[in-house]
Amino acid sequence: MSDPKRILVPTDFTKVADCAMNHAAALAERMGAEVNILHIVSGQNDLEEARTKVKMEVERAKKWNDRIKVKPQVRVGSVYDEIGNTASEIGAELIIMGTHGMRGMQFITGSRALRVITNGHVPFIVVQERNIRERGYRNIVVPMDLQRETRQKVALVAEMAQYFDSKVHVIVPHETDEFLVKQLDNNIRFAQQYFGERNVELETTMADGDSGGFVAAVTRYAMKVDADLIAIMNLAKGNIFGVLGVPYEQEVITNEAMIPVMLLNPREATTGGGWSFQ
Repeated sequence: MSDPKRILVPTDFTKVADCAMNHAAALAERMGAEVNILHIVSGQNDLEEARTKVKMEVERAKKWNDRIKVKPQVRVGSVYDEIGNTASEIGAELIIMGTHGMRGMQFITGSRALRVITNGHVPFIVVQERNIRERGYRNIVVPMDLQRETRQKVALVAEMAQYFDSKVHVIVPHETDEFLVKQLDNNIRFAQQYFGERNVELETTMADGDSGGFVAAVTRYAMKVDADLIAIMNLAKGNIFGVLGVPYEQEVITNEAMIPVMLLNPREATTGGGWSFQ
């Protein structure tokens, strides 16, 4: 019998961490996965208290949903390193993390969340204070821009869509340059073929602006289609194209509608473990 899939949920014992746990429980049930709740402390002296608190979180989670397996994890070190380290150690398929938004005071704000994600190799779902809906992630918005890495997320989105019988909404920027239009057309054709082969319902649309205003257009469109999830690539490590110096990714993950955002770090090549991109 193969090992179960694992979802990692970092917690700082706040309401937004409860929302992350709420998403994880619903997803774990669909995936047949176990949930690992992680708290990170800065020193050995805090370990005992942290273990007690995480154990209480595990018991609470079991009361919410007794159909899933939940395990405690406590680590000493930096939030930026230990989330990724723990995910590798336990073989997590997915990390679900709460963020306190752009102006949050707690340890994972929008910009810090991005730094945690950039340090990891596992896909993230970042949630704000919005629980998963009963229908799950039925409407998934997928921005496809001109970055070549943008296609890599399609495999993960297709798998997520199959868990929830989702409809995928691909949105591309409105470009007038012939060369850019051709690139975007190629991306759309790729998505149509990939999702079509997997019987995933797909709708494609063009934003009402070019790449410069794409972040705002994506958020507006996600609200219009009542999206449950937005899937983006994390390109902050290299290409930051954004608004007033704010990375595109950070602006999306702290969207005002509090729509959860799924992020992947680009891969140079396919590697084993987790989702792969063939």
